[in-house]
Amino acid sequence: MTTTSATNAFGFATSNTGGDTVAGNATGVATSENKDMFTKLLVAQIRNQDPLAPSDPSQFVNQLSQLSQTEALQNLAQTTSASASVLQSIQVLAMGAQVGSDVSVVTSRLRLGGDKVDGNVQLSGSSSATSLVLVDAGGKETRVELPAHGAGALPFTIDPTALGLAPGSYGIRAEAADGSKPAVEVTARLESVRMAAGGGVVLQVAGIGEVDPFAVTGFNGKANALAATDN
Repeated sequence: MTTTSATNAFGFATSNTGGDTVAGNATGVATSENKDMFTKLLVAQIRNQDPLAPSDPSQFVNQLSQLSQTEALQNLAQTTSASASVLQSIQVLAMGAQVGSDVSVVTSRLRLGGDKVDGNVQLSGSSSATSLVLVDAGGKETRVELPAHGAGALPFTIDPTALGLAPGSYGIRAEAADGSKPAVEVTARLESVRMAAGGGVVLQVAGIGEVDPFAVTGFNGKANALAATDN
């Protein structure tokens, strides 16, 4: 009968007697299976160690400590993932209640039809002249000159008919007098809220398309509700 040694997944040297192998790879198995495998390997290690040169007991303690740390990290990862899923669900429910509301969205694209579009240019400082630039699919630019304004929200209205703009998709940007390009916010209707296939929340905004929640800078209420309040 011969005795051979091998190294298991925890770094222990395990012995095989009479051709019976006591080994295993715990990688990729569940935490409970890891515990069971560790116990079996530890028993095998103690049973088959050389009585004249016994293993240092501190090695067992170190390996057990490493297993506990790994288990704790796995549990933490699972808890974090579950918490993220719950938060995303809450976000969908909260934003879902706003479907039908007008929202302010930071955007660089816009689909124009025949209706007017309102929005704001967010100036970081005073600007003596600010231009709103619309670029069609062919690269043609249409500039809308806005009045001088201090730092803050500079309102604008795009009238496609008055500007002679055909329905379609346009790029949109703003240019301040100092050469900076401040953010452009467009006010549009929130049409739907959904969970993306890869995770995260996606909003469908009329005239813009799909946007991330962080692009929404304000909820302006539902048009019918605002009209009733005014009356």
